[in-house]
Amino acid sequence: MSDIGEPLTGELPELPRSTRRVAFVDSGLGLLGYADALHALRPDLGLVLSLDPDNMPYGPRTPDEVQRLILASARATLPFEPDAVVVACNTASVHGLGALRAELEPHVPVIGTVPAIRPAAASGGPVAVWATAATTSSDYLRGLVDAFAADVETHAVAALGLAEAIESGDEQAIEESIAYAASHTPAGVRSLVLGCTHYGLVVDRILAALEEGVTVHDSPVAVARQTLRRIGLEPDATAPHAGVEAVLLSSRPGRLPESWASYPAGRRLLAAPATGRPAGTSH
Repeated sequence: MSDIGEPLTGELPELPRSTRRVAFVDSGLGLLGYADALHALRPDLGLVLSLDPDNMPYGPRTPDEVQRLILASARATLPFEPDAVVVACNTASVHGLGALRAELEPHVPVIGTVPAIRPAAASGGPVAVWATAATTSSDYLRGLVDAFAADVETHAVAALGLAEAIESGDEQAIEESIAYAASHTPAGVRSLVLGCTHYGLVVDRILAALEEGVTVHDSPVAVARQTLRRIGLEPDATAPHAGVEAVLLSSRPGRLPESWASYPAGRRLLAAPATGRPAGTSH
């Protein structure tokens, strides 16, 4: 997906603004599924999407680098006065959540993402966790398995190149990465945990590559519900429509790339174009 959006130029469109909004930060497209899930539950909340194409992927970077980058992405959303910031990235949640909360809370709640190992283990094993190579070998993932799936047969599977293929929109690379991960997933697995926020964008293709009867566990809806709890709202799918209010690309104003239409969540978000206006900007 080579089109990451062009900088905004000229007059910004005159679109209505919501009174409340939530910011999503990630290195790349992983935030699409999380923003889409919140939009489905509360369409009246404005969305501020902050991606970091200059520095993605975050997986190979040091913890200090990830923390610095995710702080910069979150700070760039503050002129839009978000009611909450969602870190829609497992790597950034591990290394940056504490620093973000120390800086922004209690004024702005910060919600992180964690692979859904607990509910997967509760439904019985065997469980497979697809993740990036860095995550599958991390102390973080081992800690989650020890805490929530110690008595359940669990397999960490490196979905090599899948996040990058999704980000670039390379259909052949997506299929090859899914096939590779599926071939390394033991037979008889009952539950699959998506350990990277990008993977949910191709969940149908992942399921098609696995044995029948595998249940996928992902976290966008759970994160959306937690976000609503943190800002004191209940789900209301009938609320008036607000949509995307801004897109930031490595802290620069940008547009919703048409290439996001490759994914269902992206198509839904493209139906609500960005205004690019910080909070308080007059129309």
